Amino acid sequence: MAWRNIWRNPRRTILTISAVAFASILLVFMLSFQFGSYDAMINSSVKIQTGHLQIQAKGYQDKQSIQRVVPHPDEVGEIVNSLPEVDAYTFRAKAFSLVSSKERTYGVVVTGIDPAGEAEVSTLKNSIRRGRYLSQDDQNRESPQALVGKLLARNLRVGLGDELTVLGQGRDGSIAATVVKIKGIYSSGLDAFDRNAIHIPLKLFQDIYSMQGAVHQVVVVAKSLKDVSEIKKTVSAGIKNIDTKHFLTVLDWEALMPGLRQAIEMDLVSGVIYYLILIMVVAFSILNTFLMAIFERTQEFGVLMAIGTSPGRLTRLLLIESLSMTMIGIITGVVIGCLVTGYFQIHGIDISGASELLGQYGISGRLHPKLSLLSATSGPAVVLMITFLAALYPALKVRGLKPVEALTYV
Repeated sequence: MAWRNIWRNPRRTILTISAVAFASILLVFMLSFQFGSYDAMINSSVKIQTGHLQIQAKGYQDKQSIQRVVPHPDEVGEIVNSLPEVDAYTFRAKAFSLVSSKERTYGVVVTGIDPAGEAEVSTLKNSIRRGRYLSQDDQNRESPQALVGKLLARNLRVGLGDELTVLGQGRDGSIAATVVKIKGIYSSGLDAFDRNAIHIPLKLFQDIYSMQGAVHQVVVVAKSLKDVSEIKKTVSAGIKNIDTKHFLTVLDWEALMPGLRQAIEMDLVSGVIYYLILIMVVAFSILNTFLMAIFERTQEFGVLMAIGTSPGRLTRLLLIESLSMTMIGIITGVVIGCLVTGYFQIHGIDISGASELLGQYGISGRLHPKLSLLSATSGPAVVLMITFLAALYPALKVRGLKPVEALTYV
């Protein structure tokens, strides 16, 4: 009977189902697009700077003092390397120093990197725009080489082959000084990174800054974002055996880049508000449909009640009608939404028009939505719940009808 009733007015039923289906399609696609963009933002940002995780001395993240070090990085590296979820890892050391050219002087972060390891965990090697990337031979102090960001090179007014004087303080309080030649100039897409950092070989850094084999960061990249929490848990347990005084800590990307996490949270909240508005519009469509149905069928309800049909049975009938239309719309929307999302997940969406904005997160080219069980079901589930609540009011309104009044209703 419910199925017959919803097709008594085919045009209205089709419009209602279409509204539910459209909302479901939009929710599936937009949620998948958001999740895909978040993954791209995270993976691109960690590939430029932090990695998915880092092992550091406690307090180093808040106050990056050169004295707060990982004293035995090789032992930590063995723990990290034994985990199948780890894609790659490397060591870094950092110090704030003055860098001078013939014309200008700037305060920058001098970063010591292992050329081979850094190429595995970051996009630095692929970001070289002029010159060449560092090689293992550049560890020789007799001919020290450096990589410089594009903006810093412009500010210092230097180019390939020019010399820079580096002056800072070593770990033991001594003066750290050297002269390096610019071997490559990189452009990562992050202005702050390109403006404030130079990179030199790790062994050279350890020699200049009297590090005695220590580093400041063990940078880890996971094979998948979902593996990060498991790696963090395992590494935290593993370093307790070598860090008996509890000087070390393991930080994931959320702790390393709180600004990125906050940006994602703000975007997600604004998206949820938009989705709720969309769902409320659909809910009012369902409410309007069933209010009109009650007014049109009041006399029919009066006849049914006069022959013994209980108000509860009529209420269930209307709710079944509502759920039938809603489920048809949701199933249709989810199927179409998954097909559309799956297509763009493979082929991507061109975002060249927003490249300047997204370049702040290291994203360029195309974005790929990420279809998942959560993105395919969470939005339609909320649609189902809210439209059911919207249909509940007109359905309960039938319980207040009196047979005699309903039969004479005009």
